[in-house]
Amino acid sequence: MINNRDLSWLAFNERVLQEAQDKSVPLMQRLRFLGIFSNNQDEFIKVRLANIIRISRLRNKKVPLFTGGYTAKELLPLVNKQVAEGQKKFTDIYHGVLSEMEGQGVFVLNEKQLSRKQKQFCREYFSSVVSPLLVPLILKKTTQIPFLRDNNIYHAIKMHSGKHSTPRYAVIQIPVSSACPRFVVLPSSAEGRSEIIFLDDIIRLCLDEIFFMFSYKSISAYTFKLMRDSLLTLDDDISKSLVEKMEDGLQNRLHGQPVRLIYDREMPDDLLDVISSKLKLKKNESLDAGGRYHLMRDLMKFPVVRPDLESKTQEPLPHPDIKPFSSILKVVEKEDLLLNYPYHTFNHFIDFLREAAIDPKVKSIYITLYRTAERSKVINTLVNAAKNGKKVVVLLELFARFDEEQNVEYSELLQREGVKVIPGVDGLKVHSKLVLVERKDKSYVYIGTGNFNENTARIYGDFGLFTSNQQIVADTRAVFDFLLNTHKHFKCKQLMVSPYYMRNRFYQLIEKEIKNAKNGKRAYIYAKFNSLTDEDIIEMLYRASQAGVEVRLIIRGACCLQPQVEGVSGNIKAISIVDRYLEHARLCIFCNNGDEKVFISSADWMTRNLDRRVEVAVPILDKKIRETLCRVFDIQWADNEKARDLTVLGQNNYVPKGNNKLCRSQLALYTFYKKME
Repeated sequence: MINNRDLSWLAFNERVLQEAQDKSVPLMQRLRFLGIFSNNQDEFIKVRLANIIRISRLRNKKVPLFTGGYTAKELLPLVNKQVAEGQKKFTDIYHGVLSEMEGQGVFVLNEKQLSRKQKQFCREYFSSVVSPLLVPLILKKTTQIPFLRDNNIYHAIKMHSGKHSTPRYAVIQIPVSSACPRFVVLPSSAEGRSEIIFLDDIIRLCLDEIFFMFSYKSISAYTFKLMRDSLLTLDDDISKSLVEKMEDGLQNRLHGQPVRLIYDREMPDDLLDVISSKLKLKKNESLDAGGRYHLMRDLMKFPVVRPDLESKTQEPLPHPDIKPFSSILKVVEKEDLLLNYPYHTFNHFIDFLREAAIDPKVKSIYITLYRTAERSKVINTLVNAAKNGKKVVVLLELFARFDEEQNVEYSELLQREGVKVIPGVDGLKVHSKLVLVERKDKSYVYIGTGNFNENTARIYGDFGLFTSNQQIVADTRAVFDFLLNTHKHFKCKQLMVSPYYMRNRFYQLIEKEIKNAKNGKRAYIYAKFNSLTDEDIIEMLYRASQAGVEVRLIIRGACCLQPQVEGVSGNIKAISIVDRYLEHARLCIFCNNGDEKVFISSADWMTRNLDRRVEVAVPILDKKIRETLCRVFDIQWADNEKARDLTVLGQNNYVPKGNNKLCRSQLALYTFYKKME
C-alpha cells in the first residue's frame, strides 16, 4: 500500500499546472506558475529520471526496487508517459494564457510579427547587447561537436545553398543572463499595447548579421536544450581537499551523460540527425519533440508590464514583540519568539545576526548554511562579525544540489575574511538550520525549517524559533560540537537530531498515540511536511490509523502514503496546498493525552532526512507559541480553495467546499498575523 515516489512527485507538479490554469489566479502569475512547472520538470528529469535510466541499464539482478514495488524497467515507461502528458498540458495551458494576455493588451511577438520600428530596435539591441556574447559553432560531419552545457538553450542553424549542395550546420548558445534577459520589452506599436519578444527571436531576426560571411539561399534556426545527468561524484584522491574535490565534481557534472534532447519539432530531419548523432543520443529513447521555445523556467522572470495583472504584494509583517531599532537579544532573553515567513519579515533574522556581529559581549557565532541568496546579507553579516573580532564558525554544506558552485565560492570568500568554514561532514549532508550566538553572560539559539536566504523567505512558507532556553542552548552546542568533531558522541534533552535520535523519537511519539487510542483515550497526529516517503514511518501511521488514531497530513509534494483505504488507513486524511507561496514548513503535533507536543523541523519524513542527513527538530516549549502553531495548522487544514485531496494518486481533486466558509489559507494566515500587530 505504498505510492511510488516519482509518480507522486509528478502528480505534485501537475498541481502546479493547475495553478497556471486557475482563472482566479492573476494572469501574469499564471504565466510564472508555468515557469515553476518547467523548472520542476527539468530538475525531475536531470535527477529522478536520470537515476531511473541509470539503474535500468544495470545488469545486476540485486538492484533494489523503487517505492511501490516497481523495477526501474517497469517504472521508466510510466514516468516517461507522465512527463510527456505533463508537457502537453503545459503547452496547451501556455497557449491559452498567451491568448488571454492578448485580450488584456499584452502580446508576445516573434520576429515575423514586428513593425519596422521594432525590427530596427531589435537589430540595434542585438548589435549592442547580444552580438558580443555570441560564439557560433560550425558543425562538420568529420569533427566532434563542441561541448554543450546543461541548463542552456541553443539554436541549431541550417544554411541551405541549393538543391544539390551540401547544407552547412551550426550551433549558437542563446546567452541568457541578467545583463541579457530572455525577454525584451519592445517599443509599443500602438497605445494600450505591451509587446515583448523572446531573445531567441531577436537572434533569429539577425541570423544574416551572424553568418554574413557564408553564401546561402536560406537560413533557419531551431531551438533545443540538452539535459544531462546531474549525479555529482567525487574522486577519492586523499591529497585533495573537499573543496577541490567539489570543484572537480562540478566540472564532471557539467560533462554528465546526456539524458534528453528536447528540440523544436519543426527542425529538419537532417539537422536533428547531425545533433543527435554527435551527442550519441538514440532517437527512440532520448529525443523529445517540443515547441518553438525551451527552458521555459525563464517565464518566472517575465517582465512586469501590467502591474494590475500581477499578484498583489503582501508586505511582510514585523513581529509584534520586536520593536524597530531595539535589541532582539534582549527580547529573546525574556521569551521565545516564533517567525513564520513570508508573513513575517526575514529582516528580523538579519538584524539578529547584525546585533550579534557588533555586540561587544558576543564571543562567537556558529551557523549551518545550506542555500543562501546570490548576494547574501547573511554572508555579509558573518564577514562583518569576523572583522569585529568574533569567532565565527560556519558549517557550509557543499552538497546542496544545484547550489554547490555558489557554496564553494562562499566557502572561499568566508575563509579569506577570517571565518572558520567546515565544508560538511563526511558521509552526511548537513541540512539543519541552526544558529548559536554565545555571549559572555547568555547564549541564544535560532532553529528553523527553511534556508537562511532572504530572497526565498519572501516566497517560501517557513518557521523559525528564537530561544535562550538553556537546555536547547546546551543541545545546540552539543550538535555544533559534533559537527566540528564528528567522532564525539552526544545526547540531547530537548532537540531531536538525525541521523541518530530523530527516527526513534518519532516512533516513540507515534507509539504513544497508538497506545492511548487502544486505551480509549483521544489520540491524534497532525503533520505538515514537504514530502512523506519513508516506508517505515508510513507503516507506523497505518498502524496508528488501525488503532483509531486520527491522522491529518498536509503534504506539499511526494506522498507515498495512501489515505482513506478501508482497514488500512481509514483514519488518515491527506491534503496538499499549492498556492502563491511554496509550502516549505515542517510541523508535527501529537495529542499526547491532551498535553500536546509540538515540533518544528528541518526534516521531512523521508529516509534521506532521517538516516543520511543531520537534521534538527525542536519542541515548542512556550505555550503561546504552541497555540499559535496549532492555529496555523487548523487554518491550513480548513483550506478549501487551494487544497487538493490526496486520496487518489494523480487525481488532484480540490477539497470540496461543501457548506463550509471559504478559506484560502495563505490569505487567512496573513490576516491572522496582521491582527497580532
